[in-house]
Amino acid sequence: MAAAATLTLTVGAAQAQDMMKIRIGTEGAYPPFNNLEADGTLTGFDIDIAKALCAEMNAECEFVTQDWDGIIPALLAGKFDAIIASMSITEERMEKVDFTDHYYTNSLTFAAAEDADLEGVDPASMAGKTVGVQEGTISAQFLEENYPNTNVNAYPTQLEAYADLKNGRSDAVLADFGVLYDWINSDDGQGYDFFGEPVSKDDKIGIAVRKGEQELKEKFNAALESIRANGTYAEINKKYFPFDIY
Repeated sequence: MAAAATLTLTVGAAQAQDMMKIRIGTEGAYPPFNNLEADGTLTGFDIDIAKALCAEMNAECEFVTQDWDGIIPALLAGKFDAIIASMSITEERMEKVDFTDHYYTNSLTFAAAEDADLEGVDPASMAGKTVGVQEGTISAQFLEENYPNTNVNAYPTQLEAYADLKNGRSDAVLADFGVLYDWINSDDGQGYDFFGEPVSKDDKIGIAVRKGEQELKEKFNAALESIRANGTYAEINKKYFPFDIY
């Protein structure tokens, strides 16, 4: 019995040593996808998906929070091994990092006060208006490229963009549909709603890894396929949204 117990402990230790260790970078200020709670725990759709993928890969994962504007440089510097932080797959970013298959699909939408003095979301209607965005996001890039006569207030976090909208410093915000949906349906977002139709659709969100990390990328893709097939993804999706965001 003693020998059997020793063997069990030895096998358990060997299995623990064989577990792949992955450090995952995330922002922690982008609810409901990733958010750092007051007690220091990370919550959100991104976090739950990351944990599910790590379980599927039999990997030991550690989360590292990082400001959004420095998240790709931190990945390249080796601070973590992958970014799971609702990052859009863009040509510009693909010059610096590799992406997995997408794990959800996004659209860009305006939100404003329900009684806002706005006529439309086309560039002509938004001329002279002030729109808040999170800096370094595709929302900020979209405004820069398509709304030359709109004033843009860029903030380090999405939460700060909401605050200035409520303070009257912005007429509207432009952001991902999912984060706006969560905010509008929260106590903090009461009196605010989507404005107009989405201005950009079919934005694919993926996991970023350093260029050349093909094995890690393939492991993430295989795990993503598995959680899509076994129902884990659907359960996580249902926890946050009453519609399929894949």
